[in-house]
Amino acid sequence: MRDSILDQTQHRLWPLPSGPWVMTQSWRDLLFAHWPIPPQTIAPLLPPALTVDTFDGEAWISIVPFRMADVRPRLLPALPWLSHFLELNVRTYVRLRHASQPKPGVFFFSLEAANPVAVAVARRFFRLPYYNAHMRMLDDSRAIHYVSRRTHRGAPPASFVGRYWPVGPVFQAAPGTLEHWLTERYCFYTTDGVGLAYSGEIHHLPWPLQQAKAEIEENTMAAAASLALPAHAPLLHFARRLDILAWPLRAVRPANTRDTEDIPRA
Repeated sequence: MRDSILDQTQHRLWPLPSGPWVMTQSWRDLLFAHWPIPPQTIAPLLPPALTVDTFDGEAWISIVPFRMADVRPRLLPALPWLSHFLELNVRTYVRLRHASQPKPGVFFFSLEAANPVAVAVARRFFRLPYYNAHMRMLDDSRAIHYVSRRTHRGAPPASFVGRYWPVGPVFQAAPGTLEHWLTERYCFYTTDGVGLAYSGEIHHLPWPLQQAKAEIEENTMAAAASLALPAHAPLLHFARRLDILAWPLRAVRPANTRDTEDIPRA
């Protein structure tokens, strides 16, 4: 069934990666909480290989709590003790500073997970800043209640406590809109300790978004990454479910490559 996702690619900004996908996941009961933030605030926190991507001159930071389900390698079954867990990430929007194949992507400041094995695997094989956390989620049919408190040894404390729920019908973001720019991204970027950048590519159908409301009681996720969120309310979206396919992490051009090309902008 997951291979049928590959039949729809017209919404992508670039072709599917070469080679077979290696992992599948399902993202459930997801909240996008987006805040605009000055680009000069984010730029010093990025690796040298990456530069801030902006929409109408503004950078954005997003906090995304959700439930991970059916995580499994290709051709293997899902395992109950490994394939289902809560996750919350803090992300911004970037592009490679010098790129021969420009692709707008996501950079993660942190990813919390309530599964120590998943945290260890992701840190080792995907070079992502995953952290162990104590997490709870309850769907009472009116709202998703979500709690995350970081427990990772040696990491700065970070927590999120709130509830959220969808309002309005499901829609797909139109190209050129802020919603499309924020959500329809099909790769993430990360780096190693010597400046080499890596790209992880994914594929999925267009996001089934809904407008959302949220009541956030506690949120120090951005502060843990040395970022101050604006005082005003975030832009909110909800997605009930999105199935994705993932390809292996691949090295891309290092930060000192002089072959440049601009990334398409919304």
